[in-house]
Formats: sequence, C-alpha cells, structure tokens
Amino acid sequence: MSELSASFWKRPLLIAACLALLAVCSAAHAQTVDLFGDDATDPVRLFERGQGAHARGDFEKAIAFYEQAIKVRPEFPEAEFQRGNALASLGRLAEAEAAFRLAISYRKTWALPYKALGVALMRQNRDKDAEESLQQAFKLDSNDEAVLQMLSDIRLRAGDVKSALDFAKRATASHQPTTSSLISLALAEKANGNKAAAKATLDRALAEEPENVAALIERADLLTDEKNFELAIADLKAAAKLKPTDKAVNSRLANLLQQTGKTDEAQSVAKSAGIEVQQANGAGGVAGSPEDIEAANSADPAIARKALEKLLEKNPNNAMLFGRLGLSYRTDDPARSLEFYRKASELQPNAPEYALGYGAALVQARRFAQAAYVLRQVVKSTPDDYVAHANLATALYESKRYQEAVPEYEWILSAKPEIVVAHFFIATAHDYLGEYPEALASYEKFLTVADGKTNQLEIDKVKLRLPTLRRQIQLGEGVKKKP
Repeated sequence: MSELSASFWKRPLLIAACLALLAVCSAAHAQTVDLFGDDATDPVRLFERGQGAHARGDFEKAIAFYEQAIKVRPEFPEAEFQRGNALASLGRLAEAEAAFRLAISYRKTWALPYKALGVALMRQNRDKDAEESLQQAFKLDSNDEAVLQMLSDIRLRAGDVKSALDFAKRATASHQPTTSSLISLALAEKANGNKAAAKATLDRALAEEPENVAALIERADLLTDEKNFELAIADLKAAAKLKPTDKAVNSRLANLLQQTGKTDEAQSVAKSAGIEVQQANGAGGVAGSPEDIEAANSADPAIARKALEKLLEKNPNNAMLFGRLGLSYRTDDPARSLEFYRKASELQPNAPEYALGYGAALVQARRFAQAAYVLRQVVKSTPDDYVAHANLATALYESKRYQEAVPEYEWILSAKPEIVVAHFFIATAHDYLGEYPEALASYEKFLTVADGKTNQLEIDKVKLRLPTLRRQIQLGEGVKKKP
C-alpha cells in the first residue's frame, strides 16, 4: 500500500477520535455548567458560593466550589485556605494540611493559614510541627488569643511550665478572654505551683461560663486538695448533671462521696457510672452514733482512726470504713494500711478506689510484682486515674519491666506535664534497655525542664552519665546489660 493510501485510511480514524474527544469535552463542560451555572468561569463568584455552602455546613459542596475556583484561578490563597478549613471540618486532616501549606506558599505573610495548620497538626498529635506553624502565626499576629492559648498548651505538655504560663498570661491579657484561655491559664498556674491563683482563675472562668465541665472538674480537684470537700462535691455534681453519662466524672464524684462518708449517695452515683458497690449491713449506711460518724471525719488522724475502728465493730463488713483506715495509715504504718486496703478490696472487688489503695500500699511495701498485677486491673477500669498510672509506673520500673514502664511515664507526662522527673525515668528505662539514642533524647529533654532545687540529684546523675552514653552511641555499641 502506498503512503498516500495509508494516510487516506488513517484520516477517518483521526476524525472519529477528534469527534469523540469533542463529545467528552462537551459532556464535561455541560456537567460543569450544571453544577456551577453561569459562575463556572468566575473565580470570585465560585469562591463566594463556596463560602455560602461552607456557612450552611455543606462542606462537600463548599470544597467543590473552592476547587473549581482554584481551577479557574490557580494560586488562589483564600480559596486554598477555606478549602483546607472545610477538609478539616470533615476530618480529612492530611488533605487540609496540604491545602494550608499551599495557601502559605502563595502568601507567606498571612497569619491565618499558619494558625489553621497548627490546629490541624495538633489534632494529629504532632505538637512539634504544630508549634513551628503557630510560632509563625504568632510572629505575624502577636495578639491572637487562640494562638497564644495553643502555644501555652503545647509548652505545658512539653514540660516547659514557665513558657506555658507566659503564653497563657498573654492570651488572657484582654478584658474578655475566652473561658478556654482562662482554663489554660489555671492549668499553667497550677503547674507552676500557684494553686491559689489557679483557683481564682477558675472562679473567673466559671463566673463567665458556669456550665463549663472542664473548669468544674479542675476546680473540684483544687478544692479536694484544700480538703474543702463540700464545695468539691458541689462542682462534681454540677459536672455530672451536665454530662450524666460520663463515667469518669461520675466515678470521681462517687469516690469523693464515699471518702466523706456519704455512702448512700456514693452508691447511687457509682451505679450510674457502672461501678458495683455493695450495701453496708444490707442498709446502705453506717450504723453508729452521729458523734462517732462526725469523729470519723475529723481532720485529726488520732480521733478519726479511733472512731473508724469503733464504727467497724458495728459494721464489720463495711468496705468504706476499711478503706478510710487504709488511707489514714498509708504513710506512717504501711503494713497496717496494706491490711486495711486488702480487706476493703476483698469486700468490694469491683470498687477501683480500694484496689488502687491496695496497689499503692503494695508499692510502698516494695511488693512490686504483686502491685503491678493489681494496678493493671485498676487502670483497665479507670483509665484516666493519675494515681493508678503513677503507682503502676513505679511498680513496673522497680520490677525492672522497663519496656512496660515507659508508656506509663509517657501517660503521666501527657496528663501532668509538670511532673518533669518522669523524663528522667523514661531516659533511664531506655538506657537499661540499651536504647541509647532514645535515652539520650530523654536525658536532654529532662535537663531542659528540670528544676535545680527539686531535681538536683537526678541532674547530677544525668550529667555524669551523658559523656559515656554519647561515646557509646558514636561507637555503635549494642544492647547494654541490665543492672
């Protein structure tokens, strides 16, 4: 076949392909017109329609409008930013992050995308990356309350309590700070050891927003530390009323009611939290004279113990009384405390507070393996109990179960960043396991947040260890033998 003949036969095929392509393009254009109407080529109108859908909560439609606007006008920072916000609202955080970073690349002096990126990264537990972005937002707008609050929260979690307090103070410097900023300030004040200031800040937050559950719980903790139990109970009751199905809130309330001798009420609350509480003598109360019951609640340990033991004669199967005696003897007679808590735990095996007391007493008696077993059960039933995690961490560490101890110390730091000595225990655990780079990172972190007065012994140990550890890392040494 000649070259001319070949081109003749190819020509109809080429025309057919072109017609097919035109048909596809026409269909796509028709679909675009159907979706976006006459605004399909107007980026500003598309953006405005996206804003409208966004405001109505129709995030998928909003994203479609923003993406069409970007298609018509590439490098459209406002559309990228709002697309990121809509994606974040849908929980599509990786896509939101990419959109915010594009918006930043188009306009590097705009604070809002840096702030939004910081929020998205915090939601992914990427505090280090989030802080970088929020610091950029802070440089561009040093008065943004939300940015200052988030920086305070990140610094607090990192154990840098002084910087956390500084950011929190700046966040609440305006005449009308948000309640969440006030709570962050209270947490930073508490972490810096100023509980009176923290309580005053929480009072201020609750005056503005009386139904803020987080503020009620934090204030209840401070009131409990002051032994102002009635007011602490009132705050926890208010929180439980606002969140009636919240097991953690109800468990706190039940524990505090039981500690203060309000057995009937404690039982009712505990049942609503899914905790089984046995009745005392089949009646739910404590048999005894009002004078003995009042004496049992005395702040004087000698008076309280005598009254509790007298009440036990009439209520031999009352777990709460055994638990109160276990708490009373915990520091000055650990062996006796252990026996009281053991009895309380046997009487009410499903009450985590007695198992916790028993586990803590076992730790104090240096019976670490047994303590770890008991405390594991407590943590399963009350996963947010700080005291349970702290005692379990100690029991595991002292049992040389370092790999299991590390997550417990990490939990402690996430719950209470001010407990900076946890960094030391994490570092030594990694060191004993031969995980030298991790140990070095944790030692260095500890040195940046440690207090020269309270942590001097640990600081000296770390400084003595670091030169050898660095040499070992350089030499690529293997697993270190456990001591």
